[in-house]
Amino acid sequence: MDQIAGIVHEPAGTPAGTVALTHGAGGSRESPLLKAICEEWARRGWLAVRYNLPYRRRRPKGPPSGSQAADRAGILEAVAAVRDLADGPVIAGGHSYGGRLTSMAVADDGLDLDVLTLFSYPLHPPGKPERARTEHLPRIGVPTVFTHGTADPFGSLEELRPAAGLFTAQTRILEVTGARHDLASKKLDVPVLAVEAALGLLG
Repeated sequence: MDQIAGIVHEPAGTPAGTVALTHGAGGSRESPLLKAICEEWARRGWLAVRYNLPYRRRRPKGPPSGSQAADRAGILEAVAAVRDLADGPVIAGGHSYGGRLTSMAVADDGLDLDVLTLFSYPLHPPGKPERARTEHLPRIGVPTVFTHGTADPFGSLEELRPAAGLFTAQTRILEVTGARHDLASKKLDVPVLAVEAALGLLG
């Protein structure tokens, strides 16, 4: 996994399938959320990989630099590498920026998945709802889970519901009551619920 800066979480037995998850704009594969979700997937018998986007491979800190096209190409590369590790369904997505770019790769770059899983999808910049990031959503034909905090400044649940309705495939919204963009919750086990929601969308 060196070529994609990926960390593998292996299940106890033969994997049921593979999962590839990436980080938000200010984060990395070391995100506590990504670690916890990948650990939960491995507990469920799946091989899960958390990986760095190309801009994060170039420098350890800071916001995305360079083009989104390069990061999307990195997502295609990472999912292909993870797909080669085991047979079975393929699930991919990420937190915020990483999830948004994975959804764009599905819509416009031919990324083929069984389920798309989006954590804190950034519908718009905080305080700027007029700058909606939804133009590509009607071109997504992959079952999709949104895991979203009810206090996320990048988009409210009221804004997310019509956005999810733009998809041409089944969608599910997992509401995390009181959570902000980091999806931290003292009351809900977000990784368990998110994995269960994704498994529920598998045909």
